[in-house]
Amino acid sequence: MRIGVLTGGGDCPGLNAAIRAVVRKSIDYEFDVLGIQNGWLGLLENQLYPMNLSSVSGILPLGGTILSTSRTNPAKVPGGFEKIAAVIKEREIDAIVAIGGDDTLSVALELNKRNIIPAVGAPKTMDNDVALTDYCIGFDSAVSTVTEALDKLHTTAHAHHRVMVVEVMGRDTGWVALYGGLAGGADWIMIPEVPSTIQESCQHLIKRRERGKDFSIIVVAEGVVLPDIPVEDAKDMDSFGHVRLDKRNVGHLIGLHIERITGFETRVTVLGHLQRGGPPTVFDRILATRLGVEAVKLIKYKRYGEMAAFRNNEISAVKLEDALKNSPKKVPIELYQMAHLFY
Repeated sequence: MRIGVLTGGGDCPGLNAAIRAVVRKSIDYEFDVLGIQNGWLGLLENQLYPMNLSSVSGILPLGGTILSTSRTNPAKVPGGFEKIAAVIKEREIDAIVAIGGDDTLSVALELNKRNIIPAVGAPKTMDNDVALTDYCIGFDSAVSTVTEALDKLHTTAHAHHRVMVVEVMGRDTGWVALYGGLAGGADWIMIPEVPSTIQESCQHLIKRRERGKDFSIIVVAEGVVLPDIPVEDAKDMDSFGHVRLDKRNVGHLIGLHIERITGFETRVTVLGHLQRGGPPTVFDRILATRLGVEAVKLIKYKRYGEMAAFRNNEISAVKLEDALKNSPKKVPIELYQMAHLFY
């Protein structure tokens, strides 16, 4: 058996731990392993190399991905799936482990449906929005970065009696904003699942001042819906049809309107790709390791078209089609409502 392993989409801490687990478990089964570079682009351009124990030595604590990544969508490349089929035949690959989010996993599912090659998945996204798994690789590390940033911003906000608006990642869901905001003691959280108005936010900030709270921290997900502010989305899209959310500048827009309406001095911090960087947390290292091992087991027992998942503290498997059908996974509304207790 010869398997290929790739990482697709945005990078995040924990990917190398997953790659390491895939290679180690494959060797345990006496499988050959090929590392596919740059996500699905590597299969289109025959960018593959043999992996062994030395290939993954020392990578457990490293952020990023030694295989590199891209947001390439073979469906948008002329003859893309035919090119992939040719490379698979040439390199004699029997199955693929795709480590990624909805977009990456959707390509894995399509390869199965087209009978090009059997594929399995492992959920990776710092947004934590892949359905049918409680947590995805990279989420815990990203939230830890957000929490640490809020801890530091509290001191400068207090010193200058300012409102601090912190923009975090989250295209369709507010997992990072909500978990990071709760853990970091945010005074207001804005997520894509719940439309938020600037007027409502400002009224809350004014009430806090009246209670003697002379500074505030607001956490906002980059994909938040703002009914009372026109937000212009970027025109350019990636190959999966997603706009560049960093171009929306929602954090700066919110900060500008808050300062105009309330008169409170306001500053904006956009954490951006800091949330993707650095070493993985203990949780992500263990999660990625368990999911990587499970993905290879799925191949061993020919459970193709499935995804390794973390559910109720156990590793199990779900059908890729079911996971993608139910994605994106939204935050529990009761958790968002509970956060209001601490505002």
